[in-house]
Amino acid sequence: MAALLCFLLHFFHRRLCCKSPLLIDWPIVGMLPIVLWNLFRIHDFITDVLKQEGKTGEFMGPWFTNMNYLVTSDPMNVHHIMSKSFDNYVKGSEFRDIFQIFGDGIFTTDSETWRYHRSLLLSLVKNRSFEIFLEKTIQKKVEASLIPVLEHVLQQRVEVDLQDVFNRFTFDNICNIVLGYDPNCLSIEFPEVACEKAFNEAEESLFYRHAVPKSVWKLLERLQIGQERKMSEACKVFDQFIYSCIASKREEISKYNKSSQIDEAQVDLLSALMMMREQEQEKGQSQTLLVNDDKFLRDSTFNIFVAGRDTITSALTWFFWLVATNPLVEAKILDEIKENFGSNNDEMEHKVFSMEEGKRLVYLHGALCESLRLFPPIPFERKQPIKSDILPSGHHVNPGTMILLSLFAMGRFEEVWGKDCLEFKPERWISNKGSIVHMPSYKFISFNAGPRTCLGKDISFIQLKMVAASILCNYHIHVVEGHQAIPSHSIVLLMKDGLKGQIFPNPVEDPAFCVFVQDYAGVIFCDLPSKNVTEAHCKFFLWVDDYIVRVRAGEATRGSGDGKQSDVGKHLRMDNLIDHVEERIAKLEKLLNKKSREAELRKKAREAAARDMEASSTTSID
Repeated sequence: MAALLCFLLHFFHRRLCCKSPLLIDWPIVGMLPIVLWNLFRIHDFITDVLKQEGKTGEFMGPWFTNMNYLVTSDPMNVHHIMSKSFDNYVKGSEFRDIFQIFGDGIFTTDSETWRYHRSLLLSLVKNRSFEIFLEKTIQKKVEASLIPVLEHVLQQRVEVDLQDVFNRFTFDNICNIVLGYDPNCLSIEFPEVACEKAFNEAEESLFYRHAVPKSVWKLLERLQIGQERKMSEACKVFDQFIYSCIASKREEISKYNKSSQIDEAQVDLLSALMMMREQEQEKGQSQTLLVNDDKFLRDSTFNIFVAGRDTITSALTWFFWLVATNPLVEAKILDEIKENFGSNNDEMEHKVFSMEEGKRLVYLHGALCESLRLFPPIPFERKQPIKSDILPSGHHVNPGTMILLSLFAMGRFEEVWGKDCLEFKPERWISNKGSIVHMPSYKFISFNAGPRTCLGKDISFIQLKMVAASILCNYHIHVVEGHQAIPSHSIVLLMKDGLKGQIFPNPVEDPAFCVFVQDYAGVIFCDLPSKNVTEAHCKFFLWVDDYIVRVRAGEATRGSGDGKQSDVGKHLRMDNLIDHVEERIAKLEKLLNKKSREAELRKKAREAAARDMEASSTTSID
């Protein structure tokens, strides 16, 4: 009887405390079952629930698990938490427990420790010499690895997981930028690199710590089973890699004396941190020992890896999926490239864009912003107040209340972005004067907001634009038919099954080609029954047939901007597509002829039936 009384008291106490429930709070299990039931579409599910509940509500986990959250995506609440009352809202100790592999880096620390990290990194990334080093590193990697891999895929006519390509590219890139070391993950062999694999596995395991009670994952961690064992093993591999890089870098720097300085334009971030320590030590500053500590360097490196690697992979993957499924956007980007840089084939073939060239591509910038709005690389953020507070939405929060900010949902509210909020519409980011429209960070929160706004925002856009423009200028990406873009269960918004696609050459002088291939690629790659052959297919067949004739005759090339005839033999990169098309042309022609004959027979049958009816009507009258 006492147990039943305690049960009922606790049940009704939870009901009284939870004044704005997001879901049904079941006895013992709380609201967790329906969340687990919708885990496969968790971000869309949270968005739908928040839309119904006015953008803010309470989630109550299983009893006695401390899994209770206030979930919000209200821009005014976000502005209050991230900016106006910044000092009152911190990451907190529980956040550091969950993200313990981040150590005491910039993402997990608060107050003075965070300020020290931020000022240190700010002095590095805002340095002009670092921008030069960054640009050279990206250009070199695109030219030496990314373009050759895509060219190989094009020549082999095979499907490729573009997310894996971007993952490898960004891992090599961030290793070069942070450590001055290239592990060469991105090559035509697609090798398995232990440190890259370990980094991926460690991050994947973090998501599950949010979905289970702390007591459960702590027990699994002690017993070293399940996801916790996987994460521990991955951390050991990656830490071994990082510490070996720190040791070799320290030895390398020690060889340089005052008369032999390292070229600043070639200095990676790890070297810069170590050299900064030497400079601070000379000035007698008190915090210099931190910079020389191996753990400090390891934690700083890991945090920069997460910031500069996975977020870029996520942004590129979702961007190219959106562009591939919205061919008119691709055509407009290609138009912008042509307008700014011409269409001279010798100059544009395998072109790798520079930082300054990327700044001229306004529509591309808008398309990237739109992609980041719909698919922010970090889909949620956690905060907790130090003191009691009232949010602009009217919700009361107490010290230690876990607040979950859904960044994913924030980009999908009609009240914020209009009725077309679910559309991929780069134009919303471009003013009538042709410049980028500035959005408040508490609305467009892909790069965080307030004092914690991402230090690498400008760097990220530089890298994204250089890579995206270089790929789109040379290639058209076709998403494999039937491929579903489903978000993975990770702290970073990646695709669960990758981005499966095929690579085609991109004729810059004819953006309409993208639309044709995207809309009617099924004609080329699939056996279509005659009932599926439409008038559009007929037009496409005639267009492709004419294009092939012109290519063979030397009239259609990727052309020169000065109107002069290009060297046809040199520029027939369309042959890869033509080989696919020609083997389908005969079959398609038969289907079209068959359909035409069937239509003619039906027409004759209708005419005969009409004559018969007319004849019988005349007979009846007579």
